[in-house]
Amino acid sequence: MVPDLQLVVQLHHLDHRIDALRREIASLPKHIAEIAKALEAHTRKVEADRAALAANQRDRKQLEADIQVQEQRIAKLKDQMSGSKVTNEQYAAFKREIEFCETAIRKHEDRILDRMSESEPLEQNLKTAEAALHQEKQVVEAEKQRARERTALDQKSLEELLKQRQQVVAGITPEVCLAYERIRKKRKGVAVAEAIDGRCSACHLALRLQFFQDLRRGDQVMFCESCRRIMYYIPPIEVEDLGSGSVSEPRPLEAGP
Repeated sequence: MVPDLQLVVQLHHLDHRIDALRREIASLPKHIAEIAKALEAHTRKVEADRAALAANQRDRKQLEADIQVQEQRIAKLKDQMSGSKVTNEQYAAFKREIEFCETAIRKHEDRILDRMSESEPLEQNLKTAEAALHQEKQVVEAEKQRARERTALDQKSLEELLKQRQQVVAGITPEVCLAYERIRKKRKGVAVAEAIDGRCSACHLALRLQFFQDLRRGDQVMFCESCRRIMYYIPPIEVEDLGSGSVSEPRPLEAGP
């Protein structure tokens, strides 16, 4: 295999790893944003539960205050009824007013009982939601820390790969390098394809016999006649190679045309 082709294949594998790292680095903030958004929604739910419980408690206090007002009014009316100059008509009016206040008190007491029965599930829901929110906050913080650590490692690996890429690019003939970059831009980042079983591993079309024979010699940089990607060929492993313990690296997956 000519040096240019060897370097282009090496560059192809480097770019595959570089692109994967860049995607992961870009995905981590999105992942954090998603879990932070979920946490924010749960926080708002807990705040709504707190507000509902607080409103329930305010209603109870207001009803208790209204009962106290009615009781004070009843006491005042009874004092007025006990006066010596009260006529029968006034006595009857006071009595009707007292009955009206007592009816209001019973209604308020019924409403207080309703609020009390409502407060029990509200308190339980709030307690459960607060515990879940506390646990979720810990999970989110741990996830953020892992993301920060992962990003730092990815950035370090990316810098090392970019340095390696510069060294590889420096050794490639400028014309071949330009062709590689042009194809890579046009073919969604995949500029190189391996010939496997007489086919291009990227576009999967069969290669002409003469083209495949020329490609197997590896003495020139060749382009797929269909998708125009730079092609290379790795000879199959012979039985004696397996006996010697030599193992070829696994082929990376290639994207389609």
